[in-house]
Amino acid sequence: MATKKMTAAEFRAEIFDYETGNEWQFKGSRPAIIDFYADWCGPCKAVAPVLEELSEEYKDQVDIYKIDTDAEQELSGLFGIQSIPTFLFIPVEGSPMMQRGALPKNAFVQVITERLLAAQPKENGEA
Repeated sequence: MATKKMTAAEFRAEIFDYETGNEWQFKGSRPAIIDFYADWCGPCKAVAPVLEELSEEYKDQVDIYKIDTDAEQELSGLFGIQSIPTFLFIPVEGSPMMQRGALPKNAFVQVITERLLAAQPKENGEA
């Protein structure tokens, strides 16, 4: 799966409905990464190919979304996005984590393996 652009309506349907819920309740079945970006942002453009690579490498394990901060100002305000890129790392269970600034691929891999996939509940009694 390639990275997917997401609107506020899709965010409410697939990630978290902030209009009806006060406490974080992730709707997804797999961990997710959300990239808050803008088309004019140089660092955002630099990290985009890394996210595409990761979306392919972890296609059955982690969903990667992109939210255009210019088009989706409501979501940007909700998460207090003041600099871009900013990444929201969402484990299946527990609270999401935010990281500001362009990250190298190895940093993404570390967060994915140590915080997103390691935190996943095991299926079918796997160890």
